Amino acid sequence: MSLYLVLKWIHILSSMLLVGTGLGSAFYMFFTNRSGNLQAQAVVTRLVVRADWWFTTPTVLIQPATGLAMAHLAGLPLATPWLATSLGLYALAGACWLPVVWLQLRMRDMAAQAVRTGTDLPPKYWQHARWWEALGYPAFAAMAFVLYLMAAKPTLWG
Repeated sequence: MSLYLVLKWIHILSSMLLVGTGLGSAFYMFFTNRSGNLQAQAVVTRLVVRADWWFTTPTVLIQPATGLAMAHLAGLPLATPWLATSLGLYALAGACWLPVVWLQLRMRDMAAQAVRTGTDLPPKYWQHARWWEALGYPAFAAMAFVLYLMAAKPTLWG
């Protein structure tokens, strides 16, 4: 098997893991936050943070490494329209994801504290939850479009 095909397999697998983990985490956090079940919120926020460290962070690094290596091996300039658009959208998703990581850490800590003390979640938790959700929509849309571009490699301009 050629180096290109190995990289392609790793790239596809890591993209599935990246988008799948993001969608799954968002699904559970979104609905758990609406459940009103503080215990569930504490558990889910803790597990979402864990999923980001175990799955999202490594794939965030693997994606550009394998993608750029494949582009180099294929002789594709980074200015190739679908590739340049993919890189821009990936950067947009990353710009949304970095504050989301910080928000998740704070939400996890606030939920754990509320469980320990037997109190309600503070208003700051809900502010963070709104920002977490607002940043998640453009990040997910960007990554969904990157997946399309990666698979279809359409001619966008030029």
